[in-house]
Amino acid sequence: EWKSTRWERVAAKSDYTRHFKLTNLTPATRYDLRVESRLNKNHAGATLTGAFGTAAAKEQPDNVVFTVSTGQAYIHIDDEVKGFKMYEAMSRLAPDFFVHTGDFLYYDRLAKDLPLARWHWERMFSFPNLRDFHRQVPIYYTKDDHDTWMDDCYPTMKSHFMGTFTFEHGLALWREQLPMSPKPYRTFRWGKDLQIWVVEGREFRSANPDKDGPNKSIWGREQMAWFRRTVSESDATFKILVSPSPVVGPDRDNKFDNHSNPNWQFEGKQVREFIAAQKNMYVVCGDRHWQYISVDTETGVKEFSCGPASDAHAGGWTNDMLRAEHRYLNVVGGFLAGFVERKRGEPRLIFRHYSVAGEVLNEDVLLAK
Repeated sequence: EWKSTRWERVAAKSDYTRHFKLTNLTPATRYDLRVESRLNKNHAGATLTGAFGTAAAKEQPDNVVFTVSTGQAYIHIDDEVKGFKMYEAMSRLAPDFFVHTGDFLYYDRLAKDLPLARWHWERMFSFPNLRDFHRQVPIYYTKDDHDTWMDDCYPTMKSHFMGTFTFEHGLALWREQLPMSPKPYRTFRWGKDLQIWVVEGREFRSANPDKDGPNKSIWGREQMAWFRRTVSESDATFKILVSPSPVVGPDRDNKFDNHSNPNWQFEGKQVREFIAAQKNMYVVCGDRHWQYISVDTETGVKEFSCGPASDAHAGGWTNDMLRAEHRYLNVVGGFLAGFVERKRGEPRLIFRHYSVAGEVLNEDVLLAK
């Protein structure tokens, strides 16, 4: 029995996009979806079909599979016809949801005005692999620097490099092109054993060159207060912070843009100490172009870097640069997958790093404490 929304107009000024909010959905239920278009009442247009599943209620133990990726530059596609290979590999896992941690595309090289910026979205979503995956898997998006505006950007940054395309254009385009909650930071519960926090790292940040200290922030005061409150209120077995950029690292010595860098140590230390005080809480990050697992030497916080979307995009580190923090290191493209399950009634969380072809590269099994 189909439920229908009313017809809504689309227009060139918003790139023919339209958001529909679906409410009163039943937990742990698979829904079929059909999107219809028309030129007018007498001329039908294209139809698109898909499906999605809803999360189990927070009291209900449930097996959950999710995948995470970052850094997909158009110039680094590994299948020129279908798009990034990793989407086919992720589809074979039948994930319940996918989190993209940012740098979904890269404005820097060509998006020097608003039409060119919109063209970046059109060409990325022209690939069959992306379209097929997105039609079947619920997705939580967050943005980083390159899909907001340009490398290491912040709201007060000034640059002529991007032509007439501004930071504010980037924020507006993000909300135009992608389904988004009212706040860019949000949390989602998937049954009794999993809750994730997807945070925003660009809109509220101080300038990177500002002096480090209590008044310098990547998240902003409102988001930080929300994060502390909602994590403290959660009774999920496993809690995962999904960050657009590293919280633990280690990172390159020439980077000054995230919580693992020396110019953000005040807030970075606050975040790491808070996470360390929680039971069964871990960090999953994007932005870095290599896969890793690291453990903070001071707090013991464990961080999983998902790595870039293709092998051609991997770099910035080498496999012989092992640091004390590293438990796994691989400069390669692919994705990260998480599996929440119960074995003999005991919950556990398994993280696996995959290659772009879907080969398991590393596994880490985490038991509930």
